[in-house]
Amino acid sequence: MTEWIVNTDSGVTLLGGGTSARADVDEALTIAPLLVAADGGGDRALSLGLDPQAVIGDMDSLSPEARTALGPKIHCIAEQDSTDFGKCLRMVRARFYLGVGFTGLRLDHTLAALTEIAAHPDKRIILVGETDIVFRAPPRLEIDLPLGERFSIMPFGPMKARSEGLRWPLDGLEFAPNARIGTSNEVTGPVRLSPDGPALVLIPKRHLQPALAALLRSDARGG
Repeated sequence: MTEWIVNTDSGVTLLGGGTSARADVDEALTIAPLLVAADGGGDRALSLGLDPQAVIGDMDSLSPEARTALGPKIHCIAEQDSTDFGKCLRMVRARFYLGVGFTGLRLDHTLAALTEIAAHPDKRIILVGETDIVFRAPPRLEIDLPLGERFSIMPFGPMKARSEGLRWPLDGLEFAPNARIGTSNEVTGPVRLSPDGPALVLIPKRHLQPALAALLRSDARGG
């Protein structure tokens, strides 16, 4: 049985050491006030005047000053087989996760964070980037967005999908990361998406709350 570092029936904001705007952190905390920092995200939390409930990671990025300030809240997991983001997902149980500061700066860290999302179909995770949010599409996604809004789909493996409400329908097409991808599609009505494999959805970050509501609805009905 897992011994969770943080265990909650509500949402958690995860803060990384990558690029994060104060406004994005504030919005995430409005939705999910419980804050957990991933390694160097502890420094970012302190710079914003925030007090995380826990700091989780291998602690190769956390400054000595932050180590002193955060003391007993630090949970060092020394293994190098997973990212700090992955360690947080493994040791924090929550209804959903809003990740801020896991994109930007180093591209390898951004790709690693996207891989973690794709690898956890059982978790509802939304990453907030500089302009977009990204999440793994559940087996059935229903979301209403403004007409003409950008809607991108990035396969993380071979997959097919059924869709409604997109300018370029996905039905009958085969997708793969090294072949056909579904970026820069356009909303023409209520979007209904049913992928049969791992697919990430990217939309402008102003739609964070409707995206979260759509994920939680899909969770409630088992999709």
